[in-house]
Amino acid sequence: MKALNRCRNGWELLQKKNNVTNPAAAHLVTDQKTLDELVERLSKESVLAFDLEADSLHHYTEKVCLIQVSSASEDRLIDPLAPIDVKVLAPIFANPAIKKIFHGADYDMRSLYRDFGIEVVNLFDTMIASQFLGESEFGLAALLKKRFGVELDKRYQKADWSKRPFSQEMLDYAMKDTSLLIELYRQLEAELKQKGRLAWVEEESELVAGVRSPSREGELMCLRFKGASKMKPRELAVLEELLRFRDEKARLADVPPFRILSNDLLRELAEKQPRNNFELVGIHTMSSKLIERLGRGLLQAIANGLAVPQDKLPQVQSGRRPVLDRLQDERVKRLKVWREAKSAQLGLGIGLVANNTLLEALAEPGSQNISLLKRWQREAFGDELASLIS
Repeated sequence: MKALNRCRNGWELLQKKNNVTNPAAAHLVTDQKTLDELVERLSKESVLAFDLEADSLHHYTEKVCLIQVSSASEDRLIDPLAPIDVKVLAPIFANPAIKKIFHGADYDMRSLYRDFGIEVVNLFDTMIASQFLGESEFGLAALLKKRFGVELDKRYQKADWSKRPFSQEMLDYAMKDTSLLIELYRQLEAELKQKGRLAWVEEESELVAGVRSPSREGELMCLRFKGASKMKPRELAVLEELLRFRDEKARLADVPPFRILSNDLLRELAEKQPRNNFELVGIHTMSSKLIERLGRGLLQAIANGLAVPQDKLPQVQSGRRPVLDRLQDERVKRLKVWREAKSAQLGLGIGLVANNTLLEALAEPGSQNISLLKRWQREAFGDELASLIS
């Protein structure tokens, strides 16, 4: 009965905020005056829900293409590609008196800072919250369906949000992403308080709020290629040239690099190192059209990689874990047994309790390693761990 009432409340909230006389198109903010008025209203709220839509699957340089925001009384869609100054939202995001609700905020934090220099204070991530409540499915669609009986249309998850104008269906989809987030937050917060885990989620959310995209300037592209650690230095040199070639083509065409050539194909080219068109034909995923369009450039990139001097070849650091001494190895085993039991006791995934890197660090000699724990971990089971490793 309680679940049924939640579903009814969810539908009633959606209908109240987004009724048929108030279509989503009317909620789209595309001019500065409307945005300024919205910011003034939002500044008076204590809780706001946000989401972003971007175009990373469709363009070379990804960008934020839509900002969804909901308060307890209204839903709005802000178009950052319109002639408006999105940075007027910065004081709201920085205001510690306003709780900002996101779901899976890692990417959003990176994007807001990258595009607008916006930093978020007082973040609450509903995905993290659901994980700390032991939810087995913590995607937004699964949570909204379970708690409110609302289903999200997944057709637009990979849409090109940089295209204008928006279809009515896309706007409706975007508004649903935040329209129930505040109610979801309230439910999760109440359950976390009951379990004594609210501070845990607040600490984890605070850490996510500080996440930023690392600088890649001067870094070899091949070193962050999946599977690079298993490739030979000469293959890596060829791969580096192929990646640079693909990246330049993608930049000129304004598409993501994977739309030019797949990673699997680049790996095969780097390993087989064809020298001419005849050998290119032998690559089973190379179509005649692809050879005609890119063959000359690919062969030149391969030749450049083969010409790299031996002492200049890329080197990948081994991804293997360091060999542990006997004492440390025994401690890690004890800690893993403890983690399994603690995970079952708390109803949490083992990765939330403590990851392998943390356990190995804790197993090293020296009690100072307890300082590696987060605040909530020290409070929840710090004494247990200290006893185990002493």
